[in-house]
Amino acid sequence: MSQGEAAGRGAAKPQDQGWAWMVLLAAVVLQGLTLGFPCCIGVFFTDLQHEFQASYSETSWFPSIMVAVLHGGGPLCSILVKRFGCRFAVMLGGLLSGLGMVSSSFCKSISQLYLTAGLITGLGSCFSFQAGVTVLGYYFVRWRTLANAVASTGVSLGFTLWPLLSQYLLDEMGWRNTFLIFGGVLLNCCVCGAIMRPIQLASGSLPQSAKPKEQPGSRAEEAQLSNGASPHHPTLQQHTKRTKCFQMLQKYLAFDIFCQNKGYQIYTIGVTWMMMGFALPHVYLVPYATHNGVEERKAALLISIIGFINIFIRPFTGLLSGHRVFTGRRIYLFSLAVLLCGLSNFICVISAEFSVLILYCIILSIAMSGVGALTFQVLMDVVEMDRFSSALGLFTILESITLLIGLPLTGLLVDITSDFHYVFYNSSFFLISAALFMGLSFCALEKKNKLREASKAHLDNPSRYQYSETSTEPKAESQSPPAVEYITSI
Repeated sequence: MSQGEAAGRGAAKPQDQGWAWMVLLAAVVLQGLTLGFPCCIGVFFTDLQHEFQASYSETSWFPSIMVAVLHGGGPLCSILVKRFGCRFAVMLGGLLSGLGMVSSSFCKSISQLYLTAGLITGLGSCFSFQAGVTVLGYYFVRWRTLANAVASTGVSLGFTLWPLLSQYLLDEMGWRNTFLIFGGVLLNCCVCGAIMRPIQLASGSLPQSAKPKEQPGSRAEEAQLSNGASPHHPTLQQHTKRTKCFQMLQKYLAFDIFCQNKGYQIYTIGVTWMMMGFALPHVYLVPYATHNGVEERKAALLISIIGFINIFIRPFTGLLSGHRVFTGRRIYLFSLAVLLCGLSNFICVISAEFSVLILYCIILSIAMSGVGALTFQVLMDVVEMDRFSSALGLFTILESITLLIGLPLTGLLVDITSDFHYVFYNSSFFLISAALFMGLSFCALEKKNKLREASKAHLDNPSRYQYSETSTEPKAESQSPPAVEYITSI
C-alpha cells in the first residue's frame, strides 16, 4: 500500500461518522432557514402594499432581489470559502441575514426594503446556504449522496413552517415586529456554522490536488522574461493582470464550457428561461387566494402544504433518479417535472376555491420535488466534475438575472390588467416552453451524436476503435452507460 493510500484511509476515519452527523443536522436546519425563508414573503405582500402604498410591481422587487442574490452570489461565496473556510462563511451569512431583517423592521419606504431584506438578507442567506452545502463534501465521502438528499429536506421543512409562523406572528404583532423576530431566528445560522468545525484531512486525501497546475499565460510570461523583458515592464504587467483576470473568470464563470459544451449550453439557457416563471406561484399564490376571498390563515396554509408534501416526495425523487436506469436520461425527467409545473398552473385559472387550490398545491409540490431534486444532478451529468464549481457559478448568475426580473414584470402586468390570472398564464408559458426546449434539444443532440459515432465507427478500424474505447475508459463505461456521452460531448 502506498503512503498516499494509507494517508487517505487514515483521513477517512473522521468522515461519514461521529460529528459528521451533527454537521448534517446543522445543514438541514441551515437549508430550512435560508432556502425556505423566501417562501413566506407572500404572506406579507398585501400588508407591505398597504403600508408603503406600493403597486404589485414595486412590492415584488423586494422578494425578487432576495431570491436573485441568494442564487447569484455563488461565485462571491466560493471566494469567501476558499479564503476563510466554510465555518466563517456560514457564520458571516447568519450575521448578514439577521442584520438585514432587523434593519427591515425600521424601513420607512419600500426602496429601503430592497437594500435591507433584499440585498443584505439575500447575500447572507447565500453565504450560509452554499457554504453549508460545501462543508458536507468534506465530512461525507461514502454517504455523500445520502447526506445531500437528507440536507435538502430542510428546504421542505422551511416551506412548511415559515408560512405558518409568519401568519401567526403577523396576526399577533404586525409585520415590523415579525421581521424583528425573523432577524433573531436567522441568527441561528451562526449556531449551525459553529457546529461545522474544520475537518482535519491527511495530505493524501485532500479534496483537491496539491500539485499546482500550469496556468494559461505562464509560458508567455516565461518567454518574455527569457527575451530580456523586465518583470516590472508596463507591457508585461498589463499582460499579467489580463491573464489573472481571465483565470478568475474561467475559474468562477465557465464561459469556455458554455461556448463548447452543447449540453451545458442548452441546459443553462433552458433553466435560465424557466426561472422567469418558476418562482411566480410561490410569491403570488397567497395574495391571489386572499384576493378571491380565502381566509388569510388558510391562504398561508397553501404554501405549507407544498412544503409538507415536498418533505416526503423530494428524497424519493432523488433516490429514484439515482437508479442506473435513468443514468443519462435525467434531463428528460427534469423536463417532464418542469412541464408538469407549467400545466398545473391552469388549475388556478379554472377556480380559486380553497379545495381547488389544495389540489393545485399537491400537484405543484410533486412536480417541484422533481425540479428541486434533479437540478444539480443534471448539471453534474452535463459537465465534468473538475469544472463543476465554475460551471455552477455561471449557471447560478444567469438564473438569478431572470429571477430578478420575472416577479416585477409579472407584477407590472397585474397592475395594468388588475387580473391575477396573468400570474399563472405567465408562469405556464415560461415553464412549458422551457421544458419543451430542453427535452427536444437534448433529444436532437443525442441523435446527432449517435450519427456521428456511427460514421466514425465505419471510418475507423473497428478493432482499433474498440480497443481505444475499452483501454482508455474502462471504469467510466462500467459506471455509466454510453447514453450519457451525448451530454458531455463538445
